[in-house]
Formats: sequence, structure tokens, C-alpha cells
Amino acid sequence: MQLQFLSSLTVLWENVSFRTVAVFIGAFLLIADCMKRRRAVNFPPGPLPLPFLGHILHLDFRQPHISIQKYAEKYGDVFSLQFGSEHIVIVNGLQLVKEILVYQGENCTDRPPIPIFEEFVGGFGVIFSNGYNWKKQRRFILSTLRNFGLGKKSLEKRIQQEIRYLIEAVEEEKGNPFDPHFKINNAVSNIICSVTFGSRFEYDDSRFQSLLRLLDETVQLEGSFWIQLYNSFPTVMKWLPGHHHTLFKNWEKLKCFVKEEIAKHREDWNPADTRDFIDCYLKEIAKNEANSTFHENNLIFSTLDLFFAGTETTSSAIRWALVYMALYPEIQERVQAEIDTVVGQSRLPAMDDRDNMPYTNAVVHEIQRISNIVPLNVPRRITRDTTLAGFHLPKGIILIANLTSVLFDRKEWETPDAFNPEHFLKDGQFRKREAFLPFSAGKRVCLGEQLARTELFLFFTALFQKFTFQAPKNTKLNLQFKIGMTMGPRPYKIQALPRCIRTLLHVT
Repeated sequence: MQLQFLSSLTVLWENVSFRTVAVFIGAFLLIADCMKRRRAVNFPPGPLPLPFLGHILHLDFRQPHISIQKYAEKYGDVFSLQFGSEHIVIVNGLQLVKEILVYQGENCTDRPPIPIFEEFVGGFGVIFSNGYNWKKQRRFILSTLRNFGLGKKSLEKRIQQEIRYLIEAVEEEKGNPFDPHFKINNAVSNIICSVTFGSRFEYDDSRFQSLLRLLDETVQLEGSFWIQLYNSFPTVMKWLPGHHHTLFKNWEKLKCFVKEEIAKHREDWNPADTRDFIDCYLKEIAKNEANSTFHENNLIFSTLDLFFAGTETTSSAIRWALVYMALYPEIQERVQAEIDTVVGQSRLPAMDDRDNMPYTNAVVHEIQRISNIVPLNVPRRITRDTTLAGFHLPKGIILIANLTSVLFDRKEWETPDAFNPEHFLKDGQFRKREAFLPFSAGKRVCLGEQLARTELFLFFTALFQKFTFQAPKNTKLNLQFKIGMTMGPRPYKIQALPRCIRTLLHVT
């Protein structure tokens, strides 16, 4: 009987065509994929996904925040997308973003295991770490930054000194058109480098300039379509060519730079004289405590996190500021008039001036709002079953708190799509806005927020104290952007006219 059954199976197999087998396997995989994609009860709605791919082809990765905004208009402030087999919930609008990040913040403090970062970062450092490791690294970084002047006059003086170098570098352009990108990158990066590495880098340092260009390329690649493909299908993409391999090479070069700096510190390290962040971290490692999170890998990636976060976002905001001021000369003139009244030309601006400069402060905040540097925030992971706006968010789901929807929330801003410093003014005085969340909110709010706010105000006021920025002759500046992990202006050239020159031109 058994032999007859086996014989029948053999005959059947021999008579089945390859096409039939392929159709059967395809149908089986399709059904399995559909079963896997079934939404949980009361799960947020979303567009119909493609088999296997999900919604990866639905988004325009040149402007994903705009694609997501369109879906929010159709499906509501809480909706879902899929990338490969991964479900992602997007939360929109001030009230719901605050609800999930602040009031239910304990339910989404973790980062999800994003394959591209799991491959390289491996859960070390502070940006992509979780749990006990994240708490210890974050606490140590904040404490160390405060020890090296965060929120104090000592760090403010360090920023002012770097501003002098930047002003000199801009003056060397003699009013000719130039691309300010890497001068500003270098200046901003030098602040965090002085704290992290104990030294700054000259603007003509070719090695450091190459590193900044590598960082810029890495930021752009991290938001590209290729990287989203890798995150959705890592097992397959590892074996296929693409920009993800360039990203891995870039990360290795950045890692080597940090390793070299750590090695230099070890050569003359003195635990009694801690010069910078790396020295302080080596001191923690030397304690050699059981189950300590302070070790070489966390040092490398915490340092890289500081270098990345302390360079890219603030630099992008300042580059946006130059564009907006050149496009709105009447606002630039009003800022300069306030600077002249409060600060004058004999000294650099200081943080003590900010309360007396409501219009300038409002302009700086409006630039941050409308430039929308981190449009989709850094992803979170739901760590326990959660209810939001009546929807069920199961444990393990990836969450995106859409900062674009907050910074442009029509319920919160009078003219959300317009560059309007009046958003932050009332009766001529600066006013705070609840919907101003460029640094996110909750327990994972940007740890460099205070440093970034200080840098932005001081760099902005000092640059417009000394220069008037305008488009070169026969050139039209625009607000086109390039987006990766952050959103910055496309490369442009601008003229920085020393204000005494501009006065002479007006007289002439």
C-alpha cells in the first residue's frame, strides 16, 4: 500500500510542469504574506500594501514628509504603513504627538532594531541604544557636557572664540559669492570637537574637511531609497550592490577617525587631569566595575553620536538662516537694527542679550520651525501594548512621531506655510509656543538641545552683526532642500557684504 502511494506521488511529480510548481509556490508565499500582514484588531488604518514590498514604493523618498502628510489627510492623524514585513505607525499633530511622547512616554522610550544601524552601531552609544545602557550613557554625557561648560559662561566664550574664526573666514571671501556649507560645518563642529576631543580643527585642515564631507554624504545616504530597501530586506540586500555598501564604508572611516583620537588620548592620559569627554570616559572605563556599560565600543559610538548630532543639525539651521535672510531682506534689516541697538559693533553678542532682542530671537525660532531639520523625528518602538486615539498599538510596533505635522500644524500656527517671525511675538515681546518641538519631546528629547539653542543664537546674531547676506548678481536663491537623516538646503552660493561696505554702497 505504501509503495503504491509513493509510486503515485512520483508519477504526479513527473507530470507536473515547472510553471505549475512556480504558481503554487507563488500563491503559497502570497497567502502567507497576506496572513502575516493582517492588521490587529483596532489597528490604525492605512493604504493597501503591495505584496512583500508593503508601502516602500508609495513614498517619494526625495520628500517623504510630504508624502506622509498626504496620507494623514486621507487616513487621519494616526495611520499605519508597512515596509517589507515591518508595521510602522505614524502619529501626527501636536496633541497626539505630545500624548504619545510625553504623557505615555514610558511606552515608547526604546529605539527599534533598524537593520542598517544594527549592522554597524550594534546598540552601542546613546542615539540607538536602549534600556540600562541608554540611561547610563545619556546620564554620563549630560553630566560631562555640564562639567565642560554647558549652560555656563565658559562654553559661551568658547563659542564666541569660534565665531571670530568664522567671521575671519567669511571676510576672506571679500564679498565674492561663495558656498558657506563647509565653513559653517567646520565652525559648528569645532564646538563639540573642543568638548569631545579637546581641540578644534582649522578651516583649511584637509583631513578634517574630508571628514566633514564624509559626514555630509553619510547623512544624505541614511535617508535614501537604497537604505530603506536594506532596512526592509536586509538578508537579501547584503548580497546586492547599492549605496548601502558606501554607507558602511563611510561609517568605518568615521569610526577609524574616532579610534585614532582615542589612541592619541591614551598615549598621554592622566586620570587626575581630564581634558575632555574622551578623557572622562577613559576614567570610567578604568574603574573596571562589574557589568559596567563603560567600555571601548560605547566610547566609540557615544563619541560618534556627539560628533554627528553636534555638527549636522545646527549647521543646517544656520545655512537655512542665510537663505531666508537673503530672501527676506526687510526681516534681515530689522534684525540688524535690533543688533545695532542692543549689542552695537564693539563686541560680540552674548546670551545675556537674548532677552533684550525679542525680534531676533523670534526670527531664530521661526527659522528652526520652518526649516524643519528632522522632519520625521528618530523612530521609537512601542514597548508595551498601548492605546492612542482609540487605536491599539501592539508591543514591538515602530512609531514615528511626525514633527513636520507639529511644526506646520494648522491648529497651532497662524500661517504655518509662511516664514513669519510674528509666530513668536506678542505685543512686541517674544512668546514661547507649545507646538515648537524641533528637538522632539519626552524622555528621548535631543540631549544637545541647550547647546544647539546657544550656538544658533550666537552664530546667527554675530554673522548678521558683521555682514549683510544677499544672492549673487543674476542668481536667484530658492528653498529647495535635500533630505537624508536631516533636511538641509541644496548647495548654494551667497555674498556676505561687510556692513560698512553695504553702507558705502547705499551712500553711493
